[in-house]
Amino acid sequence: REAFAGRSRVFCIAAAGDTARALAATGHVVTAVDINPRQVAYAQSRAAGGLLQTGVADRWMARGRGLLWSIGWSRAKLDEFLNLTDPAAQLDYWDRRLDTRRWRAAVDTLLAKPVLRLAYRGSFLDTLPRGFGERLRARLRRGWGLHPNRANPYAANLLLGTPGSEPGPPVNPIQFICADAAAYLEGAPAASFDAFSLSNIGDGAPPAYLRRLWDAVKHAAAPSAMIVAQIGRAH
Repeated sequence: REAFAGRSRVFCIAAAGDTARALAATGHVVTAVDINPRQVAYAQSRAAGGLLQTGVADRWMARGRGLLWSIGWSRAKLDEFLNLTDPAAQLDYWDRRLDTRRWRAAVDTLLAKPVLRLAYRGSFLDTLPRGFGERLRARLRRGWGLHPNRANPYAANLLLGTPGSEPGPPVNPIQFICADAAAYLEGAPAASFDAFSLSNIGDGAPPAYLRRLWDAVKHAAAPSAMIVAQIGRAH
């Protein structure tokens, strides 16, 4: 919301609809696109006031949180960590109290390809880098050094399962479209969007697709457009 202040026409990856709803609630005109029709249908339902649904990943995360005690992460430790407001202090706490040998072993074991193969298709697993668990732990640690935990709803959701606050109703209706992101932007009129929220679409995408997506964004972007994205190793 801060990055897009003053920009009205937003292209957004629909996903579960949370970002699209939050942006539409602040007055942006949002076009939410996703290649998965079930994602689009769910995002539309949530935008219309539908209930939050628990998916497979949510259930696995909940089970994982229920086992945090086994690696020495007590609720008291997590509460103390999540109440910190200084990113430097958060990194220090993480390194001393939470980044334990048992935590590292658990993550690396659960994110090993033989284990992931029980739940995910081979085509997805082929996109994962070597040492996926180690990379995820490094990305997580980097995040603790960027944002004050007490004001970060994503931190509380990740570690405790605390739900985030619901955005208000959209000021403008959200346009939901089921399509490939690059294909949709290629077919859009030039300079159609003032801002782009691309989520983690770059994670696992092959370099050729990322180049195509970037060219499509440049085509559809108005002058001085803003882009927010999480780009994976393929970039």
